[in-house]
Amino acid sequence: MRRLTVILAVMLSAIPALAAEIKVLSAGAFKPVVVALVPEFEKQTGHKVAVDNDTAGGLARRITGGEAFDLVVIPPGGIDPLVKAGKVVDGSAVRLARVAIGVAVKKGAPAPDISSVAAFQEALLKARAVAYIDPAAGGSSGIYLTELFGKLGIAERIKPKAVLVPGGLVAERLVNDQADIALHQISEILAVSGATLVGPIPREIQNYTVYAGALGTAARDVAATRALLAALRGSSAEAILKDKGMEPVPAN
Repeated sequence: MRRLTVILAVMLSAIPALAAEIKVLSAGAFKPVVVALVPEFEKQTGHKVAVDNDTAGGLARRITGGEAFDLVVIPPGGIDPLVKAGKVVDGSAVRLARVAIGVAVKKGAPAPDISSVAAFQEALLKARAVAYIDPAAGGSSGIYLTELFGKLGIAERIKPKAVLVPGGLVAERLVNDQADIALHQISEILAVSGATLVGPIPREIQNYTVYAGALGTAARDVAATRALLAALRGSSAEAILKDKGMEPVPAN
C-alpha cells in the first residue's frame, strides 16, 4: 500500500509539468479573438497562453530577427517567407477567419454617408483628418487603402489630412480628436469603446484580410500549440468571431 501511495504521489507531482506555456504572436485584428478564447482554453486544458500583437509586417520582422514564439497568426502571404526562413512549420498553416475594413467615427459624432463609393470618397474629402495604418508599418489595411486612394484618384487630396498610425488601434485617434474618421479592420474598431463603427467600406471596393495560424518550428509543446490552433478554428470560436466583427473562412 505504501508503495502504491508513493507511485501515485509521483504521478500527481508530474501533472503540472504537462501544462504548457504557449506564446502567440498575432496580427492586431485577430488578437481580440485569441484573447476572448484563451480563458476557456486554459480552463479546459490547463495550458497557459500569452498573446502579443503587432502589424503583420512587424511580426514578420520580429520573427526573422529571432523572437521566440509557438504560434503566429498573420495573413497567409506572410507565412510562406517564414516557412522558407525555417521559422514556421511547413504545412501547418490553417486559415482561421477574415475581416473587412470599416469606417468609424468618435462616439456621439454624426455618421457620414458611406452607402456608395462616391459617398465614401466625399466623406473622406470632407473630413478634417483621416486615420489609418501607416503602410510602411506593414499593416494590411494601410497597404490596401493607400493603393485604393491612388486608384480612386484622391491620394494627393488625402495625403495632407492623413493620420498615419504605426500600429495598434487606429480608432483611438478618434477618441483623442486627432482624426474625425478612422479606417481600420472592423475587429480592431470594435475594440475601442470610444469609437462607433459606421459600417464597412462599400462592397465594390472592399478588401477582406484573411488570417491564418501556423506553428513555429521551435514551438515548445507542439501538441499543446496544435490544440490551441484547433480551438481557434473550432465551432466554439464561431460566436467569438462574429462578436469581434470577423467571419469564418473555408478550410484549405
